[in-house]
Amino acid sequence: MARRRHHIIPLFTTRATATVSVALVLFILGMAALIGIATRVVTDNIRENMGFVVLFNEDVTASDIDAVKKMFDKASGVSSTVYSSPDVVLERWQSMVGEDEDIVKLSGINPFVGELEVHVTSEYASSDSLDRMIAPMMLMPQVSEVKVHTELVDKVNATLRSVGLGLLIVAVALLIVSFVLIFNTVRLSVYARRFTIYTMKLVGATGCFIRRPFLVDNIVNGLVAGLIASIALALVVLYCRSLDLPVAEMFTLRTVLPVVGALLVTGVLICLIAALFATNIYLRLSYDEMFK
Repeated sequence: MARRRHHIIPLFTTRATATVSVALVLFILGMAALIGIATRVVTDNIRENMGFVVLFNEDVTASDIDAVKKMFDKASGVSSTVYSSPDVVLERWQSMVGEDEDIVKLSGINPFVGELEVHVTSEYASSDSLDRMIAPMMLMPQVSEVKVHTELVDKVNATLRSVGLGLLIVAVALLIVSFVLIFNTVRLSVYARRFTIYTMKLVGATGCFIRRPFLVDNIVNGLVAGLIASIALALVVLYCRSLDLPVAEMFTLRTVLPVVGALLVTGVLICLIAALFATNIYLRLSYDEMFK
């Protein structure tokens, strides 16, 4: 009886070690996924703050302004519009330059005109899309000028693309490293039972029959590892939210639940594939080769 317990304890330790190792790797992947989601949200917010400013003529009427605003509100690619009257534009300019320079006292009139600030969605935040949206505005009699900083838009888009490409490369590298680590971990757990595989071959068991318990065990291991990684990830998110960190506001159920589901599926699939490869390796080995 003691001899049997001697074999069970190392086997349990091997499986526990493999499960914890896979959970740690999945946890790192989950953190990388959350960082990627946060970066995507920040990127979309930056893009949606892009747009252009429509300057109206001095003799424009309230109905003309309302018509132009409604036209943009219904247009595809527009996220929001904000109209500022000449007095509001003056107050904004005065707060920027200070009270020392009172342009109304110097000129006797308010030199500013009404402005309509148009923000576009992230899909339309490019110089080409903005140019296509601006072109019809230049033909309208109510509009005197349209201001858009295309060079700034292109520079921001180039920076965001570089950041996105860097995160994609890191994610792919993490995925490859994770698969290699998990494969080696699962292979070690199968290696500990290689003589069981050989014994089953001797009594005439088929390859499918031998693989089945290993595949089932590793599916369970992958599922347990995914649950452990998901719980650890949820605790990190809750801790960030308890500290009122700005980034924690991006981690809602809508963003966290897909990551949790992906961790469970990834853990099961990678452990299943690794177990399939590892068992096939030892199914082909002879008795002497198992000692190497």
